[in-house]
Amino acid sequence: MKSKKESNEKTQIVEVTGNLEDTMTEEELKQYRTMCMLFLGAEYKKRNWVMQLHYGAKRENNELVFKSAGANAGIDCINPKGFVAEVADFMNALNREGNLPKTIIYSLNPTDNALIGTMIGCFQGDGVRGKIQQGAAWWFNDHKYGMEEHMKSLASLSLLGNFVGMLTDSRSFISYPRHEYFRRILCNYIGNLVENGEYPEDYDLLGEIVKNISYYNAVNYFGFDLK
Repeated sequence: MKSKKESNEKTQIVEVTGNLEDTMTEEELKQYRTMCMLFLGAEYKKRNWVMQLHYGAKRENNELVFKSAGANAGIDCINPKGFVAEVADFMNALNREGNLPKTIIYSLNPTDNALIGTMIGCFQGDGVRGKIQQGAAWWFNDHKYGMEEHMKSLASLSLLGNFVGMLTDSRSFISYPRHEYFRRILCNYIGNLVENGEYPEDYDLLGEIVKNISYYNAVNYFGFDLK
């Protein structure tokens, strides 16, 4: 049974309206946003949901285009500012209270690959295979070079076989073929490892790795009931 005070506090969180920047200091904004993220992370854990964190975009850079065409007009770029330290602290705060859910971390900046690859190793466990994931090459990086660099980094610093594979923008039907594109790049990458003698020429084993990354890892990780 929740106390009246606890219920009121949560109600106040939900009912906050208006422009927060006009009513809070910068420090208060950071505290509010942190509290919201910690609250949501704990709720994801409670429901066995997957938390997905995307960062690294600098939006709407051309003011003239924005004024004439509005939002999402293709005037975004990569934000070079790193957030890995903040994400690690956030995950540690959740983990300390037993509230860290399964999490996938995506950075738009490809220079973060190694940073994320090492960080996710700090929070694995809890009986979940690949509990903390480095998300697929995203947005400006979901091309051949970007995907290959992501796979190389992931395979070097983590377990490629645990990877949950490609994501897609489900709002756009034409975005679905990128899964086929991803699978071809994955197979080519693994094939090159075999040719170089870095992976065994065991096609049953290799087939399992490809099928898991392309489909089964995601099904099991998200808990999809596809029977």
